[in-house]
Amino acid sequence: MRCSFCGHKEDKVVDSRSIQDERAIRRRRECLKCGKRFTTYEYIEEPSLMVIKKDGRRQPFDRKRILAGIIKACEKRPVSIDKMEEIVIQVERSLQKKTGREVPSTRIGELVMEKLKSLDDVAYVRFASVYRQFRDVEQFMTELKVMLNKEKQKSRKKS
Repeated sequence: MRCSFCGHKEDKVVDSRSIQDERAIRRRRECLKCGKRFTTYEYIEEPSLMVIKKDGRRQPFDRKRILAGIIKACEKRPVSIDKMEEIVIQVERSLQKKTGREVPSTRIGELVMEKLKSLDDVAYVRFASVYRQFRDVEQFMTELKVMLNKEKQKSRKKS
């Protein structure tokens, strides 16, 4: 493993633990040259998924793209990177269980929005605004009103 700071090839594993229902291993490593620590992950290689884009193109599923979108949506929000990675894991697991080898990109977006909605309303709205490509402010406001009405109904039930 190459150090992500200095590029040295030798390190030692400081901590190792199973994550994702023991489907992956998280390792904390320490570079033997510069002494800095970094994290690596080992995943079970699942059969590859192909994503069918809106225009019909197909491309390999890339969990990094999903994580990048979630990170952008959660920017300056009180959401830990661990929570964001957990969303990616849940989405990926759901896709592998319920779909064949190909999945429409719309399904991925809907799953991410579903997870973000229960985690952080602002992150959900940010992701939805990019994903759904709202054409105008009115369409955006309609989505916000729906969300606010659901929140009001939840708070009434608790009272």
